[in-house]
Amino acid sequence: MAFEGLTERLQNAMKTLRGKGKVSQSDLRQTMREIRLALLDADVNFTVVRNFVKQVEQRAEGAKVLEGLNPSQQIVKIVDEELTKTMGEEAVPLNKSEKIPTIIMMAGLQGAGKTTTAGKLALKLKTENKARPLLIADDVYRPAAIDQLQTVGDQIGVPVFQLGTDVDPVEIAKKGLEHARENHNDYVIIDTAGRLQIDEALMAELSNIKKAVQPDEILLVIDSMTGQNAVPTAQGFNDTLDITGVVLTKLDADTRGGAALSIRAVTNKPIKFIGEGEKMSDLDVFHPDRMASRILGMGDMLSLIEKTQKEYDEKQAQELSEKIKENTFDFNDFLDQLSQIQKMGPMEDIIKMIPGMATNPALKNVNMDPKDLEHLKAIIYSMTETERTDPDVLNPSRRRRIAKGSGRPVQEVNRMIKQFGQMKDMMNKVSNGNLSGMQNMMNSTGMGGKLSGLAMKQMSRRFKKNKRKRMKRNKKRRR
Repeated sequence: MAFEGLTERLQNAMKTLRGKGKVSQSDLRQTMREIRLALLDADVNFTVVRNFVKQVEQRAEGAKVLEGLNPSQQIVKIVDEELTKTMGEEAVPLNKSEKIPTIIMMAGLQGAGKTTTAGKLALKLKTENKARPLLIADDVYRPAAIDQLQTVGDQIGVPVFQLGTDVDPVEIAKKGLEHARENHNDYVIIDTAGRLQIDEALMAELSNIKKAVQPDEILLVIDSMTGQNAVPTAQGFNDTLDITGVVLTKLDADTRGGAALSIRAVTNKPIKFIGEGEKMSDLDVFHPDRMASRILGMGDMLSLIEKTQKEYDEKQAQELSEKIKENTFDFNDFLDQLSQIQKMGPMEDIIKMIPGMATNPALKNVNMDPKDLEHLKAIIYSMTETERTDPDVLNPSRRRRIAKGSGRPVQEVNRMIKQFGQMKDMMNKVSNGNLSGMQNMMNSTGMGGKLSGLAMKQMSRRFKKNKRKRMKRNKKRRR
């Protein structure tokens, strides 16, 4: 996943500061040198790195951080704030026309993911804004580009306007816009042609389309995996088209993340969306502050909450809460939860949004196979309705039948039933205010056996250590 290497390097760079009552100028210089190297290694633009490091050093010295309380924490805070500032301070919404339709023009090099992103954006507007978008197929050069957009449109239920490959792209854009006005579409998304590299012919065509339709938004789609090349690409398009925003794609791949940290600082144009996944719903608003937290390994709880809210129905969540409280949560409910979790994306990505998890060494190589969830579902599907609602009836012969029906070993069936009971117990205790069940929760999250025993032991030790500390404090107070 993006930023993994950078996160680790930045964490290591600031490790030397932790726990120090005082931080010397020498400590600060060494830390900033490590941060500089980490950013350069992550393909962040050299000028951006130089300015970033200079700014952090000036703020640390200017605020007399080194002489203050918790200097290491204050430096981390400064780094976090400067990362946020470098990426643009806050999320920037799409420009919107005063009267429909709002015209969005997509631009970018070939292979950056323009067509897929156009579809993802159309779906986002349709589901979140209840809009009626129209896609315009304006790439007449790439083989099967029109077919690809048509397939995307059919998949998400959004109409596609096209006039084939023998019509001038400027004419297609104009006719498409007329069609949108006649049909009262709220948004028009124009999927333009790309090239393997920037050339005069491409830029002239894009300029002519811009002149003809006067778009409210020109979004440059950039492949995060291009690293250092992302900056000159962004500069080239911006110089000609005066883009209004950037969409970074493939940010879920094993990229170094330099593009996200460079583009805003170099072009002064905001990153508006990021693509982190192959599903059509995998397009998220870019929040610089949340991304900075993720880069520093501090998690991204707000995005996790939003992800959860997107997938969960409020009424369903309330009913589930009541069931947990009354201890009537059964395997049917558990089946629903597994399906909801699967919709949210890969489990290892969800774990990394939780503060402290991204840099937890015990979870570094966690690999939660999607098949594990399917195996759990197969076991539940092999139960009768009575067995799902009343797990107490699951005697050995029933378990053997379930194992045979699901094609899983009977030991796995036994383990799942046992862990379900523990989880149900813990959830009931926690929902009724008894937090002593929290340790069991950490054990029960190992369903499928993919969270390592080392991780569980580490969390357990931390829990016990904190408990001992609380007991000592309470004893002192009583004295």
